[in-house]
Amino acid sequence: MKTNFILIATLVVIFSSCNKQKNENSKNEISSTTEVENIEALKLFQQNCYACHSVTTKSHEEIIAPPMAAVKRRYMKEYDSKEDFVKAVVAYASDPKAENALMIGAVDKFKAMPKQKFTKEDLTKIASYIYDNEIETPEWFEDHFQQNHKNGQGMGRGRNK
Repeated sequence: MKTNFILIATLVVIFSSCNKQKNENSKNEISSTTEVENIEALKLFQQNCYACHSVTTKSHEEIIAPPMAAVKRRYMKEYDSKEDFVKAVVAYASDPKAENALMIGAVDKFKAMPKQKFTKEDLTKIASYIYDNEIETPEWFEDHFQQNHKNGQGMGRGRNK
């Protein structure tokens, strides 16, 4: 009886440690996959977005499009969930038209974003990256935002279309 108990206890320990190791390996695989996807999305983001949505400009007067931090802030204000945020960013970037713009003040200043040859898959990766990560912000951005966007509202908000 004592031998059976020891044998059963040993088997339980062995199986539970194997299961624990398997779960840890699965978590590591998920983390590695997520990390690889995140790096790929960052690369797509930098290569495709920063040419116009630059973070290195010295002032608001030098920009040719709103900083991505401003885009993220505006879309986060409108869309609560990641799914809705990503869907909205992908929809606009896929077919950017002034009448579909969320950032009316930016469209007034810069016009609608020129249509790019993005794949939906790449746009989804980029939009997900933007949602999930802190986005680099130009030095001047916070001061500009506080001075020109009272109560967190954009320059075009409340305007009649």
